Amino acid sequence: MTGPRVPFMRLAPGEDRPAVEEAIRRVIDRGWYVLGPEVESFEQAFAAAAGAAFAIGVGTGTDAIAITLRALGIGMGDEVITSPLSAAYTALACMMVGARPVFADIDPRRLTLDPAAILAATTPRTAAILPVHLYGQPADMRAIAAVADRHGLAIVEDCCQAHLATCEGQPVGSFGAAAAYSFYPTKNLGALGDGGAITTGDAALAARMKRIRNGGQTDRYHHGEMGVNSRLDEMQAAILLARLPFLAGWTERRRAQARVYRSLLDGAGIEVPPEQDAGHVYHLFPVLTSRREEFRAWLGNEGIETLIHYPVPIPRQPALQSQSPAVCPEADRTCARVCSLPVYPGMPEEDLRAVAAAARSFPA
Repeated sequence: MTGPRVPFMRLAPGEDRPAVEEAIRRVIDRGWYVLGPEVESFEQAFAAAAGAAFAIGVGTGTDAIAITLRALGIGMGDEVITSPLSAAYTALACMMVGARPVFADIDPRRLTLDPAAILAATTPRTAAILPVHLYGQPADMRAIAAVADRHGLAIVEDCCQAHLATCEGQPVGSFGAAAAYSFYPTKNLGALGDGGAITTGDAALAARMKRIRNGGQTDRYHHGEMGVNSRLDEMQAAILLARLPFLAGWTERRRAQARVYRSLLDGAGIEVPPEQDAGHVYHLFPVLTSRREEFRAWLGNEGIETLIHYPVPIPRQPALQSQSPAVCPEADRTCARVCSLPVYPGMPEEDLRAVAAAARSFPA
């Protein structure tokens, strides 16, 4: 069986292969696999890249959110306002600590949390706002921070799709108490397996999150508080450290590819969500059409692979029904129409133009 002529992405190492292979050999030769020098080196390097004082490596992006909420003392009886349009793990992380995810609708242009909807959803039980920088587009953090300041709420940023993104020139992840990142292989900075990190500017919070990720241990076999077992392993940390120097260049390629798409799709019979901030890092390139299945079939007939991010709004997931989720009509409308086109740093320009040509030829 052959794959698509234009795949959605390729995950095998490319220009970074020599650095990745050397990193793997280094870990094997050292024989240290958990919470060692590779994790420490990556934490320092990633904190610097993200514009943060501290980074804490953890097992997944989901754990990064849950550990942050736990470290902030958020749990049973608390509400966390978040986006209905994201991977469901954003909300599941809230439930992992016993908090209730409350869904505020999205801005139909930015496709991220609408600050006015956040304000309307705030109650005396609200403890935090969890904005998602979806597809690499930063949420409207100035307006969100104003709501948080008005009501004394913590901000935990979901940056899992937004490595190196900025909002009005300020790094995402720097607007609140802490930020969560994922290094799932498809991310802009991906591992060869699972991985995640938390960034923060608060030394005491960072120290607590380091304890929580390691069973609450204050030192070996002494558990000062309840924690979890969620540690970024040495192998993945070494691979991420090897790839990190490529990230800025990969990000600029994604932005350049997005500019080509925007130029070639201008006037096409599909809607391209506007770039609301130059700090967008294009983890994904979504388009919108009310004839999504026809559109995907049209591109599929040309050998072009597409995906849907995301087909079901989180409030409509069966796993969330116990949370009595609110109806979010803008998220419903987007999930019924959204389709992601291929975009990744190693994508040949001829493939990019082939995708755009096929999309343009879709009958209106």
